[in-house]
Amino acid sequence: MTSSSLLFLWLSLLLRYQIWLQLLWLGPASQAQQGTQPQSIKIEGDITLGGLFPVHARGPAGIPCGEIKREKGIHRLEALLYALDQINNDPDLLPNITLGARILDTCSRDTYALEQSLTFVQALIQKDNSDVRCSNGEPPIIPKPERVVGVIGASGSSVSIMVANVLRLFAIPQISYASTAPELSDNSRYEFFSRVVPPDSYQAQAMLDIVKAMGWNYVSTLASEGNYGESGVDAFIQISREAGGLCIAQSIKIPREPRPGEFDKIVKRLMETSNARGVIIFANEDDIKRVLQAAKRANLTGHFLFVGSDSWGAKSSPIEDQEEVAEGAVTILPKRASIDGFDEYFTSRSLENNRRNIWFAEFWEDDFKCKLTRPGIKYDPDRRKCTGEERISQDSQYEQEGKVQFVIDAVYAMAHALHSMHMDLCPGSMGVCEKMDPVEGRMLLQYIRSVNFNGSAGTAVMFNENGDAPGRYDIFQYQMSNVSNPGYRVIGQWTNHLRLNDMQWSGGEQKVPDSVCSFPCESGERKKMVKGVPCCWHCELCDGYQFVLDEFTCDMCPFDMRPLKNRTGCRPTPIIKLEWSSPWAIIPVFLAILGILATTGVISTFVRFNDTPIVRASGRELSYVLLTGIFLIYLITFLMIAEPSVVVCAFRRLLLGLGMCISYSAMLTKTNRIYRIFEQGKKSVTPPKFISPTSQLLITFILISVQLLGVFVWFGVEPPHTTIDYEEQKPPNPEFARGILKCDMSDLSLILCLSYSILLMITCTVYAIKSRGVPETFNEAKPIGFTMYTTCIIWLAFVPIFFGTAQSTEKMFIQTTTLTVSMSLSATVSLGMLYIPKVYVIIFHPEQNVQKRKRSFKAVVQAATVSTRLSQKSSDKQNGESKGEPSRSQLFGKWSSGSLTTLRSDYFSRT
Repeated sequence: MTSSSLLFLWLSLLLRYQIWLQLLWLGPASQAQQGTQPQSIKIEGDITLGGLFPVHARGPAGIPCGEIKREKGIHRLEALLYALDQINNDPDLLPNITLGARILDTCSRDTYALEQSLTFVQALIQKDNSDVRCSNGEPPIIPKPERVVGVIGASGSSVSIMVANVLRLFAIPQISYASTAPELSDNSRYEFFSRVVPPDSYQAQAMLDIVKAMGWNYVSTLASEGNYGESGVDAFIQISREAGGLCIAQSIKIPREPRPGEFDKIVKRLMETSNARGVIIFANEDDIKRVLQAAKRANLTGHFLFVGSDSWGAKSSPIEDQEEVAEGAVTILPKRASIDGFDEYFTSRSLENNRRNIWFAEFWEDDFKCKLTRPGIKYDPDRRKCTGEERISQDSQYEQEGKVQFVIDAVYAMAHALHSMHMDLCPGSMGVCEKMDPVEGRMLLQYIRSVNFNGSAGTAVMFNENGDAPGRYDIFQYQMSNVSNPGYRVIGQWTNHLRLNDMQWSGGEQKVPDSVCSFPCESGERKKMVKGVPCCWHCELCDGYQFVLDEFTCDMCPFDMRPLKNRTGCRPTPIIKLEWSSPWAIIPVFLAILGILATTGVISTFVRFNDTPIVRASGRELSYVLLTGIFLIYLITFLMIAEPSVVVCAFRRLLLGLGMCISYSAMLTKTNRIYRIFEQGKKSVTPPKFISPTSQLLITFILISVQLLGVFVWFGVEPPHTTIDYEEQKPPNPEFARGILKCDMSDLSLILCLSYSILLMITCTVYAIKSRGVPETFNEAKPIGFTMYTTCIIWLAFVPIFFGTAQSTEKMFIQTTTLTVSMSLSATVSLGMLYIPKVYVIIFHPEQNVQKRKRSFKAVVQAATVSTRLSQKSSDKQNGESKGEPSRSQLFGKWSSGSLTTLRSDYFSRT
């Protein structure tokens, strides 16, 4: 045997011993002497049932019982008497067996009820009377106490719990008609307890379903101190936690003996969480009324939305004079019906025909507000004398108490169990047979749990394994607006699931008021939960490129997508490219077209006048190469603006640097040739090497081949392809996000592609600077110099513009325009400086396009040497300076214009 079993056995023996001592001291003789025998109703019968009813209210301090309770006490007690009459007169239910009863008053107090219930177990306690003798020496004749086979009651849960602990020790089944505490469903502790009303756990579930149906997720609870209130709220909180989605803002307990101002404090506490407008209330009538009064005093009429348990139900007394505060209150009651037969029975009761109810006279006085003349009771002249002719419901207000149906069903459940037991144990026997004398309590309990019949209201009466009845509830709402007769209206039912009809709130409003901690977030917002309160949150916008993944999470859209306007998902980012109609394209295209036309005109003119002196003196072969490069520079504009494709990207790589490379290779070759010619002329009369047209072309093509080699290596390492850049146009506002279709050329690769051409340009500029002393009439040294200076300025301006737009949302458009315009301007400068003047002379001044007298290179050098010596002597005489090597300005400055012209035309016409 386990330690817990031994402990239980020890406690059982101890309780039995205490009860036995009490019964010895409260024997019939002593009780009669003291006048303390508890009043009870005794109904004779073959089988006796016990009954526990709150006939009287709880008395003030020191007094067990107070004033009589007309509805909860007398109505329910009479319901038991009515049910006994009906069963005893029914030939089909317990035929030839009469049910009797022993009915006790609990006075709505659990300790007093425990004392009363000891009456039910007297017959089960064996008392040793061997030492007791009468005066004549004979043993006393002690009447055998009546044996109670089952108990109907009690009413309050706290009373039922107290009584159930005693009845369990003596295996006496108990069926309650009103106790709903979830604690009583514990079959291991209250195995002999059953009830025809559903437990508060069902009620709590129904109330939770009501709260959820109204869309509330944040409520407070109010409970009267005691088993009913505390157990009900505990059940509601437990079920809500298991179901989830509902938070308890505050759980407040109303003390048994509240101090003055206690209810004002309770209302003030409820307002600390003012968003929790819904209040779940498990409280007695008095506490409910005082809560409503406190809310009215606080000027909170219409703020709180009450959901009341069956203790509120459809009663008028809790809301009397507080109707405005209670408007919209939703209450719950076990599904019930008014029993017409009981109404006929009860309204026919009088002082003459109801002498079996020892408390009926007291009820009569209270109901009719009169006074009966009874022996030992002093007559009160302030109250009228009862005539005995008064009639219930005619001379007084009558309404059947709500639990009458369940009292009748409880008696019938016991009767049906006894009937089934009799059929099994006493088949064919008339009356109680030996097997049922006495009735074994544990066996009777099994029959009770097996009953299934239609009760007084036509609904099935049955019990589950814990002795609980099915949950069936009517849902009420107290309505005032737009109702001709304000009052409670049935708005739904609950039988394992909720069915609600239209509800109505203050002012006739149909929309359910809110009772939520936080309102739903707007579209595109996520919930940031408040720590420890799962129903409270702050709403945060999913900004930037985030979308609402779920109600608690923002997530980034894929790189190629942007969020929908309501941020519930992502959508593809639009793909754009530089359009021909864009302002970023119109200007470069216009410049390129003008440049191509101009370049074509120059080439045509040179071809037309190919053998004229000016064309021949400009170096025809290199000029054609340079003009080809200029043409390609203009042409690249169209490739940069064209829609990217593999072919377009390949030609961009090839021609982007090639045009500049061809141009600057040709100009570098020219400037280098001029520089070498005049440097060599200062040293000897022998011409420098590689100055022939063929050599110049070869040098130029070698320089160009370096660019081509680099491009083809690039092709091999990374074949050209298109890509979509989603980062370039990705502003903070995703509505303006765009993907840009472009070639796979980064800024770095673009600069590397141009770097060789820039190197040629810089080198050419250096030679142009070195050749700056060449007379301006000599060939093209000066124009090339000016061209290179201007070109360097253009590209120096290009760099900050190109890289300064790296963070711009229109980076690609700006950089493309900047690059193409810079290239077109550099090509235009070359074209304008080097060839437009020649074309002008060829077309408009053909008389100047004639050949001059030729000289050999040797003659040219000798003339330059003589002129140099003369210049030195003249300088020495004038300045008295020492001899030194003449500068280029000294060498060429003394030359006459005619001599230089003759030199240029003579030498370069031959070459």
